Amino acid sequence: MSDPVRFLHALSQALSTMGLYGDDHPATRRSAEAAHERLMELWADETDETDVLKFTFLAGEVLYGDEVQSELAGWEWSERLAAAGVERIEFLEEVGIGHFERLLSLMAVRLGLRPAVAGEIWQAGASPFRLGLVTLDDGERRSGPAEELTVARLSYSLQGDRDTMAWINEEVKNGQPFPMVEADAVVRSLSLAMHAERAMVLPLLRLKEFDQYTTTHSMNVAVLAMALGEFLELGPSAVRSLGFAALLHDLGKVCIPHEILNKPGRLTDEERTVVHQHPVVGARILLDSPDVIELAAAVAYEHHVFIDGGGYPLLPDARGAQYASRLVHICDVYDALRTRRPYRDAWESERTIGYIESRAGIEFDPAIVRPFVAMMRQWDARMIDVVKAG
Repeated sequence: MSDPVRFLHALSQALSTMGLYGDDHPATRRSAEAAHERLMELWADETDETDVLKFTFLAGEVLYGDEVQSELAGWEWSERLAAAGVERIEFLEEVGIGHFERLLSLMAVRLGLRPAVAGEIWQAGASPFRLGLVTLDDGERRSGPAEELTVARLSYSLQGDRDTMAWINEEVKNGQPFPMVEADAVVRSLSLAMHAERAMVLPLLRLKEFDQYTTTHSMNVAVLAMALGEFLELGPSAVRSLGFAALLHDLGKVCIPHEILNKPGRLTDEERTVVHQHPVVGARILLDSPDVIELAAAVAYEHHVFIDGGGYPLLPDARGAQYASRLVHICDVYDALRTRRPYRDAWESERTIGYIESRAGIEFDPAIVRPFVAMMRQWDARMIDVVKAG
């Protein structure tokens, strides 16, 4: 048995044990340590020839680097991992046991072997590994078209996460309990994508069909909000909580009729009243969920409130919404204006930034506008550099 195969068998054993006994059982700890030991042996043997250990899982086969592992032909875990959105794992540097156990935990959530715990935070910033879906050089996944990102050849496709968000919205629309585990997994995936490929650009999804707007927009706002939180040097826990709240800020829109949500012309007064109810509806859904999500509920309720007391719904006084809501508000407007809709074309980034600057002190908090504009101009400059280099 080769060293890569020996490691993968130990990895699958660790995941199985975690699913059977839970995170804190001695058997789980032992199996994690055994898999980590196999990984360190592989790292010691291989890193003279390569700086990255790369495993790819496709239906019916496993690749280590570019080589098919014939010993694992038909290995059931390959199909299970690919179906869970883990088509590739890359180890970028030597991984300590703490990071390795965190990787196991994330994979177990993806595989449905354990629930994600509310408030459990995946640390933002540099990571010694990454995992996600495979993309080819032409931007397409092996199993079909990939969602287009703002930079070519990212190792992540967020198509699966967008599908998950669409399912979450459908569950909520049908009156089912809010699926906390799945929403948390989407935020985790977005956080990982943000820090992939040395974070060359923000991994914002581009809208391909107007029906995708609600899910695509929510994911983009979550990415923007987490990036802004990091730019403002908020702690990892605050950044992840902000991303979770941003992902769910428009949850109430699931109750808006499709013909109103995607109407190509001007809304009537009655239709506008329906749309203006979505902050209240979204907050109520989150407050009524089994795990009450207070910050997300507040952001859902307040993300259209202006800093001068305008907007909707009207607050009891003109002090405006709380800090997280004001952060999400700017990210919400930026992505909305940058997205093509049935009734208008997408705005260019500089025009959008100019609008946000012009509304500082009226709609937006000036203390948030300044860093947001600085961040976006920094990212725009990087994007220009990427295009020139391409």
